[in-house]
Amino acid sequence: MIRKSLAALSFAAVAPMAAAQSVTMCVFDVIGANGDMYNMVKDYALEMKAHGVDFELRPYTDEGVAVGDFNSGQCDAVAATDLRTRPFNRFTGSISAVGAIPTYDDLKTTLATLAQAKAAPLMKQGDYEVLGIVPAGAGYLFVNDRSIDTAGELAGKRMATLDYQKDAIHMVNHVKATVVPSDITNFAGKFNNGSVDTAYAPAFAYEALELYKGLGQDGGIVDYPLAQLTIQIIARDAVLDDDTAQKSREVAWGMYGQAMDLIQRQESAIPDEKWIRIPDGDIEGYQEMFRENRLQLRDGTDGANKVYHPKMMSLLSKIRCSSNPGASECTASDRE
Repeated sequence: MIRKSLAALSFAAVAPMAAAQSVTMCVFDVIGANGDMYNMVKDYALEMKAHGVDFELRPYTDEGVAVGDFNSGQCDAVAATDLRTRPFNRFTGSISAVGAIPTYDDLKTTLATLAQAKAAPLMKQGDYEVLGIVPAGAGYLFVNDRSIDTAGELAGKRMATLDYQKDAIHMVNHVKATVVPSDITNFAGKFNNGSVDTAYAPAFAYEALELYKGLGQDGGIVDYPLAQLTIQIIARDAVLDDDTAQKSREVAWGMYGQAMDLIQRQESAIPDEKWIRIPDGDIEGYQEMFRENRLQLRDGTDGANKVYHPKMMSLLSKIRCSSNPGASECTASDRE
């Protein structure tokens, strides 16, 4: 019996390891292979090697091209913002619903919930599966005039709006501002050269995309999260088996702290005088305006498309009301 056990151990020591599964991934980072998000995906890929998956990463500075190459079969998976990946999974694509996650604590609760095995069925839609979600930072409104600090003052202002982001277009129209169709490659240039009055971006864009130029001396950043942006890894459903796909989502969730450290450093690096603080008395009005828009974009009313997934809207409502039970929405008859 002992000799048999020793023989088995000897065989295990010399037996070759099973070959890792090779998976190509198109990775969007506006900076390219030197960007923080690309490097975070590299860390994810390194950890996934321990689970039998060898990712070959291909950097892209144009998000549309990255997603296009994924669609055409040139990559098995893609890492891009949820604004672009929403067509592959409406549920996880609704994380960035306007005003739906007002704090990073609420974001943490959301992503922890989605990383659980019981959420796995919602990670699949059609022929696609979400392999992981990593925070990219809250999206803030950058303005070239500090007096633009209320929704009413946005009326008539030119806003750089991603032309594929239906919810943003609806919101811009709601506040009677002017949509200036843009994409990830040119919105910063339009803001910096004065072609638009406002732009919407996470804090990293202040330095990386030089949005401080567009702010000039008179502008600022409205200190209220319009939405929580995430990087989502999407693959064709057949690329990984169910167990490995779940392990992938857990690996991505394990990177939450690393991602938030980066985001908080980026936000802290912005000079304090550049932030436009919103009075507490105004915040409830903003929250109600955002809630009305979310309901319209969930139900397809008031000229809106059905953009947001009802189950995600319900989940986020429960998370908000758990952390802030006194909010007026938590007793509203038309709860999300």
